[in-house]
Amino acid sequence: MADRRVVVTGMGAITGFGACVDAFWKKLVDGESSVQRISLFDTDGFDVKIGSECKDFKPSDYFDRKAEKRLDRFSQFALAAGREAVKSAGIDFKAYKGDRSRLGVILGSGIGGLMEFEQQFLRLLEKGPGKVSAFTIPNLMVNAASGNLAIEHGLHGVTTAVCTACASACHAMRDAYTSIVNGDAELVVTGGSEAALTPLGLSAFAAIKALSTRNDDPQAASRPFDRDRDGFILGEGAGILVFESEEHARSRKADILVEILGFGVSTDAAHIAQPAENGEGAAVAINSCLKHAKTNADEVAYINAHGTSTGLGDLAEACAIKTAFGPAAYKVAVSSTKSSIGHLLGASGGVETIATIQAMRNSVAPPTLNLDNPDDGCDLDFVPKVAREMVIKKAMSNSFGFGGHNASILLGQYE
Repeated sequence: MADRRVVVTGMGAITGFGACVDAFWKKLVDGESSVQRISLFDTDGFDVKIGSECKDFKPSDYFDRKAEKRLDRFSQFALAAGREAVKSAGIDFKAYKGDRSRLGVILGSGIGGLMEFEQQFLRLLEKGPGKVSAFTIPNLMVNAASGNLAIEHGLHGVTTAVCTACASACHAMRDAYTSIVNGDAELVVTGGSEAALTPLGLSAFAAIKALSTRNDDPQAASRPFDRDRDGFILGEGAGILVFESEEHARSRKADILVEILGFGVSTDAAHIAQPAENGEGAAVAINSCLKHAKTNADEVAYINAHGTSTGLGDLAEACAIKTAFGPAAYKVAVSSTKSSIGHLLGASGGVETIATIQAMRNSVAPPTLNLDNPDDGCDLDFVPKVAREMVIKKAMSNSFGFGGHNASILLGQYE
Protein backbone atom coordinates (compact mmCIF):
# COMPACT_ATOMS: atom_id res chain seq x y z
CA MET A 1 0.00 0.00 0.00
CA ALA A 2 2.96 2.34 0.55
CA ASP A 3 3.19 3.05 -3.20
CA ARG A 4 -0.41 4.25 -3.52
CA ARG A 5 -0.56 7.67 -5.12
CA VAL A 6 -2.94 10.26 -3.67
CA VAL A 7 -4.43 13.00 -5.81
CA VAL A 8 -6.72 16.01 -5.40
CA THR A 9 -9.89 16.03 -7.49
CA GLY A 10 -12.06 18.74 -5.93
CA MET A 11 -11.85 22.05 -4.06
CA GLY A 12 -14.25 24.40 -2.31
CA ALA A 13 -13.60 27.68 -0.51
CA ILE A 14 -15.44 30.21 1.61
CA THR A 15 -13.30 33.32 2.25
CA GLY A 16 -13.57 37.06 2.61
CA PHE A 17 -13.32 37.16 -1.19
CA GLY A 18 -16.52 35.20 -1.74
CA ALA A 19 -18.22 31.85 -1.50
CA CYS A 20 -16.32 29.92 -4.18
CA VAL A 21 -12.80 29.06 -5.34
CA ASP A 22 -12.98 31.18 -8.51
CA ALA A 23 -13.83 34.38 -6.63
CA PHE A 24 -11.08 33.67 -4.09
CA TRP A 25 -8.45 33.06 -6.74
CA LYS A 26 -9.32 35.99 -9.02
CA LYS A 27 -9.19 38.58 -6.24
CA LEU A 28 -6.08 37.00 -4.78
CA VAL A 29 -4.03 37.32 -7.98
CA ASP A 30 -5.50 40.75 -8.66
CA GLY A 31 -3.87 41.92 -5.44
CA GLU A 32 -7.07 42.79 -3.60
CA SER A 33 -7.59 42.71 0.16
CA SER A 34 -10.70 41.47 1.99
CA VAL A 35 -9.77 43.22 5.25
CA GLN A 36 -12.42 45.73 6.36
CA ARG A 37 -14.14 47.15 9.41
CA ILE A 38 -15.96 44.36 11.21
CA SER A 39 -19.74 44.35 10.74
CA LEU A 40 -20.62 41.01 12.35
CA PHE A 41 -20.86 42.71 15.75
CA ASP A 42 -20.40 46.10 17.36
CA THR A 43 -16.69 46.76 17.95
CA ASP A 44 -17.23 49.83 20.11
CA GLY A 45 -14.74 49.57 22.97
CA PHE A 46 -12.53 47.02 21.17
CA ASP A 47 -8.89 47.86 20.47
CA VAL A 48 -9.14 45.96 17.19
CA LYS A 49 -11.99 46.82 14.83
CA ILE A 50 -10.90 45.15 11.59
CA GLY A 51 -11.02 41.62 10.20
CA SER A 52 -11.74 39.52 7.13
CA GLU A 53 -15.43 38.57 7.14
CA CYS A 54 -17.20 36.25 4.74
CA LYS A 55 -19.71 38.95 3.83
CA ASP A 56 -20.88 37.23 0.64
CA PHE A 57 -21.78 34.06 2.55
CA LYS A 58 -25.52 33.83 3.18
CA PRO A 59 -26.60 30.74 5.15
CA SER A 60 -30.06 30.87 3.58
CA ASP A 61 -28.45 30.12 0.20
CA TYR A 62 -27.42 26.71 1.57
CA PHE A 63 -29.75 25.73 4.41
CA ASP A 64 -33.39 25.95 5.32
CA ARG A 65 -34.26 27.94 8.44
CA LYS A 66 -34.35 24.87 10.68
CA ALA A 67 -30.98 23.52 9.53
CA GLU A 68 -29.39 26.95 9.75
CA LYS A 69 -30.29 27.23 13.44
CA ARG A 70 -28.81 23.83 14.16
CA LEU A 71 -25.38 24.60 12.71
CA ASP A 72 -22.69 26.88 14.08
CA ARG A 73 -21.14 29.20 11.51
CA PHE A 74 -17.97 27.09 11.25
CA SER A 75 -20.05 24.03 10.32
CA GLN A 76 -22.02 26.09 7.82
CA PHE A 77 -18.77 27.13 6.15
CA ALA A 78 -17.54 23.52 6.04
CA LEU A 79 -20.76 22.19 4.53
CA ALA A 80 -20.98 24.96 1.93
CA ALA A 81 -17.34 24.63 0.86
CA GLY A 82 -17.72 20.85 1.00
CA ARG A 83 -20.57 20.99 -1.50
CA GLU A 84 -18.44 22.99 -3.90
CA ALA A 85 -15.53 20.57 -3.47
CA VAL A 86 -17.71 17.51 -4.07
CA LYS A 87 -19.35 19.12 -7.10
CA SER A 88 -16.00 20.12 -8.60
CA ALA A 89 -14.75 16.57 -8.04
CA GLY A 90 -17.59 15.38 -10.26
CA ILE A 91 -18.91 12.80 -7.84
CA ASP A 92 -22.54 12.18 -6.91
CA PHE A 93 -22.51 10.44 -3.55
CA LYS A 94 -26.26 9.82 -3.71
CA ALA A 95 -25.73 7.63 -6.75
CA TYR A 96 -22.47 6.10 -5.52
CA LYS A 97 -22.45 2.31 -5.94
CA GLY A 98 -19.17 1.54 -4.22
CA ASP A 99 -18.35 0.71 -0.62
CA ARG A 100 -19.29 3.74 1.47
CA SER A 101 -17.10 2.55 4.33
CA ARG A 102 -14.19 3.51 2.06
CA LEU A 103 -15.29 7.16 1.95
CA GLY A 104 -14.45 9.50 4.84
CA VAL A 105 -14.16 13.03 6.20
CA ILE A 106 -11.22 14.47 8.15
CA LEU A 107 -11.46 18.18 8.91
CA GLY A 108 -9.46 20.55 11.05
CA SER A 109 -10.57 23.46 13.23
CA GLY A 110 -8.58 25.32 15.82
CA ILE A 111 -11.53 26.43 17.92
CA GLY A 112 -14.80 24.98 16.62
CA GLY A 113 -18.18 26.50 17.45
CA LEU A 114 -17.10 29.63 19.29
CA MET A 115 -20.11 31.64 18.18
CA GLU A 116 -22.47 29.03 19.59
CA PHE A 117 -20.53 28.96 22.84
CA GLU A 118 -20.78 32.73 23.26
CA GLN A 119 -24.47 32.91 22.41
CA GLN A 120 -25.46 30.13 24.76
CA PHE A 121 -23.30 31.41 27.60
CA LEU A 122 -25.00 34.79 27.33
CA ARG A 123 -28.37 33.04 27.31
CA LEU A 124 -27.37 31.16 30.45
CA LEU A 125 -26.44 34.38 32.22
CA GLU A 126 -29.44 36.39 31.04
CA LYS A 127 -32.24 33.82 31.06
CA GLY A 128 -31.05 30.94 33.21
CA PRO A 129 -30.01 27.30 32.63
CA GLY A 130 -33.43 26.23 31.37
CA LYS A 131 -33.02 28.42 28.28
CA VAL A 132 -29.73 26.96 27.04
CA SER A 133 -30.27 25.27 23.68
CA ALA A 134 -30.30 21.48 23.43
CA PHE A 135 -28.13 21.90 20.33
CA THR A 136 -25.31 23.65 22.20
CA ILE A 137 -22.93 20.71 22.46
CA PRO A 138 -23.59 19.32 18.94
CA ASN A 139 -22.96 22.82 17.57
CA LEU A 140 -19.82 23.85 19.42
CA MET A 141 -17.85 20.57 19.37
CA VAL A 142 -14.86 20.61 17.02
CA ASN A 143 -16.01 17.43 15.24
CA ALA A 144 -19.40 18.95 14.37
CA ALA A 145 -18.22 20.02 10.91
CA SER A 146 -16.80 16.64 9.92
CA GLY A 147 -19.76 14.77 11.40
CA ASN A 148 -22.33 16.91 9.62
CA LEU A 149 -20.47 16.69 6.32
CA ALA A 150 -20.35 12.89 6.57
CA ILE A 151 -24.09 12.80 7.34
CA GLU A 152 -24.96 15.07 4.43
CA HIS A 153 -23.13 12.92 1.88
CA GLY A 154 -23.56 9.49 3.46
CA LEU A 155 -19.86 8.81 3.97
CA HIS A 156 -19.40 5.88 6.35
CA GLY A 157 -15.62 5.55 6.49
CA VAL A 158 -13.00 7.20 8.70
CA THR A 159 -14.42 10.50 9.99
CA THR A 160 -12.46 12.51 12.52
CA ALA A 161 -11.61 16.04 13.58
CA VAL A 162 -8.15 17.50 14.12
CA CYS A 163 -7.46 20.39 16.49
CA THR A 164 -3.88 21.68 16.40
CA ALA A 165 -4.51 25.43 16.35
CA CYS A 166 -3.44 27.02 13.05
CA ALA A 167 -1.91 23.77 11.79
CA SER A 168 -5.26 21.94 12.06
CA ALA A 169 -6.20 21.80 8.38
CA CYS A 170 -2.74 20.70 7.27
CA HIS A 171 -2.67 17.97 9.93
CA ALA A 172 -6.15 16.90 8.83
CA MET A 173 -4.99 16.63 5.22
CA ARG A 174 -2.01 14.58 6.35
CA ASP A 175 -4.34 12.18 8.15
CA ALA A 176 -6.52 11.97 5.04
CA TYR A 177 -3.48 11.24 2.89
CA THR A 178 -2.26 8.58 5.31
CA SER A 179 -5.68 6.90 5.43
CA ILE A 180 -5.62 6.53 1.66
CA VAL A 181 -1.97 5.44 1.43
CA ASN A 182 -2.53 2.82 4.13
CA GLY A 183 -5.53 1.44 2.27
CA ASP A 184 -8.10 2.45 4.89
CA ALA A 185 -9.96 4.72 2.46
CA GLU A 186 -10.31 5.47 -1.24
CA LEU A 187 -11.62 9.01 -0.87
CA VAL A 188 -11.51 11.51 1.99
CA VAL A 189 -13.06 14.98 2.10
CA THR A 190 -10.57 17.08 4.05
CA GLY A 191 -9.34 20.57 4.91
CA GLY A 192 -10.50 22.97 7.59
CA SER A 193 -13.12 25.45 8.75
CA GLU A 194 -13.12 28.28 11.27
CA ALA A 195 -15.51 31.00 12.45
CA ALA A 196 -13.73 32.63 15.39
CA LEU A 197 -14.38 36.21 14.29
CA THR A 198 -16.58 36.81 17.33
CA PRO A 199 -16.41 39.26 20.25
CA LEU A 200 -14.61 36.72 22.43
CA GLY A 201 -12.31 35.54 19.66
CA LEU A 202 -11.32 39.06 18.68
CA SER A 203 -10.77 40.32 22.22
CA ALA A 204 -8.86 37.19 23.29
CA PHE A 205 -6.37 37.41 20.43
CA ALA A 206 -6.07 41.15 21.00
CA ALA A 207 -5.31 40.50 24.67
CA ILE A 208 -2.15 38.61 23.76
CA LYS A 209 -1.12 41.38 21.32
CA ALA A 210 -1.39 39.05 18.34
CA LEU A 211 -3.59 41.31 16.18
CA SER A 212 -2.87 44.39 14.11
CA THR A 213 -4.40 47.61 15.45
CA ARG A 214 -4.10 49.44 12.14
CA ASN A 215 -7.82 50.23 12.28
CA ASP A 216 -7.59 53.37 10.13
CA ASP A 217 -5.96 51.56 7.21
CA PRO A 218 -7.47 48.04 7.14
CA GLN A 219 -6.20 46.94 3.75
CA ALA A 220 -2.62 47.75 4.70
CA ALA A 221 -2.86 46.06 8.11
CA SER A 222 -1.74 42.55 7.12
CA ARG A 223 1.87 42.94 6.03
CA PRO A 224 3.83 39.68 6.36
CA PHE A 225 7.61 39.96 6.46
CA ASP A 226 7.46 43.78 6.48
CA ARG A 227 9.38 45.57 9.22
CA ASP A 228 6.28 47.61 10.14
CA ARG A 229 4.02 44.62 10.76
CA ASP A 230 2.15 44.75 14.05
CA GLY A 231 0.12 41.54 14.14
CA PHE A 232 -2.24 39.41 12.10
CA ILE A 233 -5.78 40.00 10.84
CA LEU A 234 -8.40 37.61 12.18
CA GLY A 235 -10.34 35.99 9.34
CA GLU A 236 -12.97 33.31 8.89
CA GLY A 237 -13.93 30.73 6.28
CA ALA A 238 -13.21 27.23 5.04
CA GLY A 239 -11.02 25.39 2.56
CA ILE A 240 -12.21 21.88 1.67
CA LEU A 241 -10.57 19.42 -0.72
CA VAL A 242 -11.32 15.94 -2.07
CA PHE A 243 -8.38 13.55 -1.74
CA GLU A 244 -8.55 10.23 -3.62
CA SER A 245 -6.39 7.28 -4.42
CA GLU A 246 -5.19 7.55 -8.00
CA GLU A 247 -6.94 4.27 -8.82
CA HIS A 248 -10.30 5.47 -7.53
CA ALA A 249 -10.04 8.79 -9.32
CA ARG A 250 -9.04 7.18 -12.62
CA SER A 251 -11.73 4.53 -12.35
CA ARG A 252 -14.40 7.21 -12.42
CA LYS A 253 -12.51 9.33 -14.99
CA ALA A 254 -12.13 12.24 -12.60
CA ASP A 255 -10.23 15.40 -13.49
CA ILE A 256 -7.06 15.13 -11.40
CA LEU A 257 -5.85 18.56 -10.25
CA VAL A 258 -2.53 17.74 -8.58
CA GLU A 259 -0.77 14.92 -6.77
CA ILE A 260 0.09 14.94 -3.06
CA LEU A 261 3.81 14.20 -2.89
CA GLY A 262 4.37 14.30 0.85
CA PHE A 263 3.99 15.83 4.29
CA GLY A 264 6.27 16.82 7.11
CA VAL A 265 5.36 17.46 10.75
CA SER A 266 7.15 18.42 13.94
CA THR A 267 6.62 19.99 17.35
CA ASP A 268 8.69 22.84 18.78
CA ALA A 269 8.20 21.74 22.40
CA ALA A 270 9.42 25.20 23.35
CA HIS A 271 6.53 27.59 24.12
CA ILE A 272 2.73 27.38 23.95
CA ALA A 273 2.35 30.51 21.82
CA GLN A 274 5.75 31.48 20.41
CA PRO A 275 7.76 29.71 17.71
CA ALA A 276 11.04 28.03 18.55
CA GLU A 277 14.07 30.26 18.17
CA ASN A 278 15.25 30.59 14.56
CA GLY A 279 12.32 28.46 13.39
CA GLU A 280 14.12 25.25 14.32
CA GLY A 281 10.94 23.19 14.67
CA ALA A 282 9.45 24.52 11.45
CA ALA A 283 12.69 23.67 9.63
CA VAL A 284 12.33 20.06 10.77
CA ALA A 285 8.82 19.87 9.31
CA ILE A 286 9.93 21.40 6.00
CA ASN A 287 12.93 19.07 5.80
CA SER A 288 10.78 16.05 6.62
CA CYS A 289 8.32 17.06 3.93
CA LEU A 290 11.04 17.24 1.29
CA LYS A 291 12.43 13.90 2.42
CA HIS A 292 9.01 12.21 2.46
CA ALA A 293 8.28 13.55 -1.03
CA LYS A 294 11.73 12.46 -2.26
CA THR A 295 12.21 15.98 -3.57
CA ASN A 296 15.29 18.20 -3.60
CA ALA A 297 14.86 21.78 -2.40
CA ASP A 298 15.83 23.19 -5.79
CA GLU A 299 12.89 21.36 -7.39
CA VAL A 300 10.35 23.43 -5.44
CA ALA A 301 9.33 26.54 -7.36
CA TYR A 302 6.88 28.11 -4.91
CA ILE A 303 6.10 28.14 -1.18
CA ASN A 304 2.82 29.41 0.23
CA ALA A 305 4.14 30.66 3.55
CA HIS A 306 2.33 30.56 6.86
CA GLY A 307 3.31 34.25 6.98
CA THR A 308 0.90 35.65 9.56
CA SER A 309 2.35 39.19 9.87
CA THR A 310 3.61 38.73 13.42
CA GLY A 311 7.07 39.80 14.52
CA LEU A 312 8.35 36.47 15.80
CA GLY A 313 6.42 34.18 13.45
CA ASP A 314 7.50 35.68 10.13
CA LEU A 315 11.15 35.82 11.09
CA ALA A 316 11.07 32.24 12.39
CA GLU A 317 9.56 31.01 9.12
CA ALA A 318 12.09 32.87 7.00
CA CYS A 319 14.86 31.29 9.08
CA ALA A 320 13.25 27.86 8.78
CA ILE A 321 13.04 28.07 4.98
CA LYS A 322 16.70 29.12 4.79
CA THR A 323 17.75 26.30 7.11
CA ALA A 324 15.78 23.63 5.24
CA PHE A 325 16.36 24.83 1.68
CA GLY A 326 19.95 26.01 1.99
CA PRO A 327 21.12 28.03 -1.04
CA ALA A 328 17.89 27.12 -2.88
CA ALA A 329 15.95 29.29 -0.42
CA TYR A 330 16.95 32.39 -2.39
CA LYS A 331 15.68 30.93 -5.65
CA VAL A 332 12.20 29.84 -4.59
CA ALA A 333 9.23 32.23 -4.80
CA VAL A 334 7.54 32.63 -1.39
CA SER A 335 4.32 34.50 -0.67
CA SER A 336 1.78 34.91 2.10
CA THR A 337 -1.85 34.95 1.02
CA LYS A 338 -2.76 36.01 4.56
CA SER A 339 -1.77 39.48 3.41
CA SER A 340 -4.98 39.39 1.34
CA ILE A 341 -7.51 37.44 3.42
CA GLY A 342 -6.11 37.50 6.94
CA HIS A 343 -5.51 34.48 9.14
CA LEU A 344 -8.22 31.80 9.10
CA LEU A 345 -6.63 29.93 12.02
CA GLY A 346 -7.51 26.22 11.77
CA ALA A 347 -8.89 26.68 8.24
CA SER A 348 -5.82 28.44 6.88
CA GLY A 349 -4.01 25.30 5.70
CA GLY A 350 -6.99 24.20 3.61
CA VAL A 351 -7.50 27.58 1.96
CA GLU A 352 -3.78 28.03 1.38
CA THR A 353 -3.43 24.57 -0.16
CA ILE A 354 -6.19 25.57 -2.58
CA ALA A 355 -4.28 28.77 -3.37
CA THR A 356 -1.15 26.70 -3.97
CA ILE A 357 -3.00 24.32 -6.30
CA GLN A 358 -4.42 27.26 -8.23
CA ALA A 359 -0.95 28.77 -8.49
CA MET A 360 0.34 25.53 -10.00
CA ARG A 361 -2.55 25.12 -12.42
CA ASN A 362 -2.54 28.73 -13.57
CA SER A 363 1.24 29.26 -13.53
CA VAL A 364 0.92 32.31 -11.30
CA ALA A 365 2.41 32.95 -7.86
CA PRO A 366 0.05 35.14 -5.81
CA PRO A 367 1.58 38.24 -4.21
CA THR A 368 2.47 39.26 -0.68
CA LEU A 369 0.63 42.55 -0.22
CA ASN A 370 1.94 45.54 1.73
CA LEU A 371 5.56 44.40 1.65
CA ASP A 372 7.12 47.87 1.50
CA ASN A 373 10.25 47.31 3.59
CA PRO A 374 11.31 43.69 4.21
CA ASP A 375 12.46 43.18 7.78
CA ASP A 376 16.01 42.21 8.68
CA GLY A 377 16.31 38.46 8.16
CA CYS A 378 13.24 38.41 5.87
CA ASP A 379 15.37 38.53 2.76
CA LEU A 380 13.77 35.88 0.54
CA ASP A 381 11.83 36.38 -2.71
CA PHE A 382 8.41 37.17 -1.22
CA VAL A 383 6.69 38.11 -4.54
CA PRO A 384 5.95 41.63 -3.28
CA LYS A 385 2.65 43.33 -4.14
CA VAL A 386 2.10 41.93 -7.65
CA ALA A 387 1.38 38.37 -8.80
CA ARG A 388 4.05 36.72 -10.92
CA GLU A 389 3.66 34.44 -13.92
CA MET A 390 5.91 31.41 -13.54
CA VAL A 391 5.95 27.67 -14.15
CA ILE A 392 5.25 25.80 -10.91
CA LYS A 393 5.66 22.03 -11.10
CA LYS A 394 6.19 21.47 -7.39
CA ALA A 395 5.01 23.67 -4.53
CA MET A 396 4.85 23.64 -0.74
CA SER A 397 2.43 25.11 1.78
CA ASN A 398 3.38 25.67 5.44
CA SER A 399 1.13 25.79 8.51
CA PHE A 400 2.36 26.49 12.03
CA GLY A 401 0.21 26.76 15.15
CA PHE A 402 0.13 27.64 18.83
CA GLY A 403 1.32 24.68 20.85
CA GLY A 404 4.39 24.42 18.63
CA HIS A 405 2.61 22.43 15.92
CA ASN A 406 4.31 22.51 12.50
CA ALA A 407 3.11 20.96 9.25
CA SER A 408 4.10 21.21 5.58
CA ILE A 409 2.54 19.72 2.46
CA LEU A 410 4.23 19.27 -0.91
CA LEU A 411 2.22 19.15 -4.14
CA GLY A 412 3.25 18.15 -7.64
CA GLN A 413 1.74 18.40 -11.09
CA TYR A 414 0.05 15.10 -11.92
CA GLU A 415 1.82 13.17 -14.67
